[in-house]
Amino acid sequence: METTEIKENVHWIGAVDWNVRDFHGYSVWKGTTYNAYLVMDEKVALFDTVKKTSMAEFRKHLSQLIDPPKIDYIIVNHVEMDHSGCLPEIMELVKPEKLICSLMGKKALLDHFHREDWPYEVVKTGQSINLGKKTVEFIETRMLHWPDSMFSYIKEDGLLISSDAFGQHWATSQRFDDEVDGPELMAHAAKYYANILLLYSPLVQKLLTKVQELGLEINMIAPDHGLIWRTSPDKIIAAYDKWSKQEPLDKAVIIYDTMWHSTEQMARAIYDGLLIHGVNVKLMNLRVNHRSDVMTELLDAKAVIFGSPTLNNGILPRLADILAYIKGLKPKNKIGAAFGSFGWSGEAVGVLNKAMEDMKIEVIDPGVKVKNVPTEDQLKECYALGSKIGQAITSA
Repeated sequence: METTEIKENVHWIGAVDWNVRDFHGYSVWKGTTYNAYLVMDEKVALFDTVKKTSMAEFRKHLSQLIDPPKIDYIIVNHVEMDHSGCLPEIMELVKPEKLICSLMGKKALLDHFHREDWPYEVVKTGQSINLGKKTVEFIETRMLHWPDSMFSYIKEDGLLISSDAFGQHWATSQRFDDEVDGPELMAHAAKYYANILLLYSPLVQKLLTKVQELGLEINMIAPDHGLIWRTSPDKIIAAYDKWSKQEPLDKAVIIYDTMWHSTEQMARAIYDGLLIHGVNVKLMNLRVNHRSDVMTELLDAKAVIFGSPTLNNGILPRLADILAYIKGLKPKNKIGAAFGSFGWSGEAVGVLNKAMEDMKIEVIDPGVKVKNVPTEDQLKECYALGSKIGQAITSA
């Protein structure tokens, strides 16, 4: 993999991680990239570094373009270790004139690396630095998705270096949006939003408003992961606007696990009941669907229906896992219901209902419980539950 010039004298010098499959609980089944950028002007600026395990590839790319000690500034848009993991080694190699970061970035760098002697320069929204022909303006983006996060905007190029926003976890040999399949790219971007940024949707709305107020002309977005938006930056901005508003589609997601297939039979009957209302339905068995893929489907769903048999007066472990995961991401504007089979006690449906209430999901039915194996009449109850939910979705 070679470096790529993305604008005149602006180069991608990141690393491609083809083999990573888990990103702290997020399934990155097609790998990822750690993007860093080098601007070569009268002053040379490096934007972020990469994960420590990719140090050799990153250093190779850097050295292809410049003798590292000739770099004047290192700009840290995000301190998370996939973007700053090899920063101590690069600081030692480069010895930059300035290490530019947000106020929270400085605090995070000190917490991570304990280096008081680095040449920190703290910047705020609206401040800028001149590199010669190019000017870099900074925009703090606190909690998108860390307190330290910020954007760097190169005015003369209309280039937004966007930290973790607008990214995707996808390892490719291509660097730009127009070089890959468009629907697949948007699917990766949606998964990224659903699993990383959904929690911060109100802040995304504020940020999009702020960018409008600043009057930034953006014709390219270079995120810290995945493809660079060269031809359609407006498309991903519009998608973030839509996703952050959390306006659901006529869609339901049935999330379940099963012991001896009774709960699975119930899930399929609920599925059939939903279909008669023309609802888009996803049936997701947690034994074969990763939590992050389930969360992606929930991004634009109106209804979520949880199913579990009762185990030890509670729910199956995979249900407990997905409930904790979803709760942390705080999806809004959802309706829900629960179902499940049991052998002798039958607490699962109540546990699921309580979990939904805690997540502020509107529970629209007490749910269906079946002892042991469902009868035809009980499967009809499940079908009726699906129909009730489908009607609620389409009439909303």
